[in-house]
Amino acid sequence: MCFGGGGPDPAAERRAAEDRAAADAAKAEEVSDRAEFKREDISEALEPRTQQSGRRGAGKGAGRRSLFRSGGGSGFLGRFG
Repeated sequence: MCFGGGGPDPAAERRAAEDRAAADAAKAEEVSDRAEFKREDISEALEPRTQQSGRRGAGKGAGRRSLFRSGGGSGFLGRFG
């Protein structure tokens, strides 16, 4: 039950492959542009915060404190040591 056609001609396959490659390149460029735009937005959003605080973590308490040895005798050693 062969109908004899043998499939699409080589020129049509070549054109389809070229179209797919062009579409993939356009999509990759769009993704790259979108990523760059997001990166710029994030940088702009973070810039005022770092300028306000002067450094990371500023204004958020005294930072990490040791629970084992805390100033004022309220740590583990102050209670049980």
